[in-house]
Amino acid sequence: MSKEIKETESRSLFGKGNYQLMLAGVVLIVIGFLLMMGGGGTDAARFAPEEVYSFRRITLAPIVILIGLAVEAYAIMRKPKQ
Repeated sequence: MSKEIKETESRSLFGKGNYQLMLAGVVLIVIGFLLMMGGGGTDAARFAPEEVYSFRRITLAPIVILIGLAVEAYAIMRKPKQ
């Protein structure tokens, strides 16, 4: 019985591949938020809609974040290799 307990205690919840996928998902999410960040303008009173509503901030960044979240979900649900 003690051997069975030791076997279950030494086994990890996720495998190495799962943790690598989780790290890749976090990196994608961080890249998405970095893409969404705005550049500092020289004049605080001037509003530049071409900078705020650019393709990078409105379309690309949310897609990258969603891909990162999907990678995270896959990494959690993936069965570790024995």
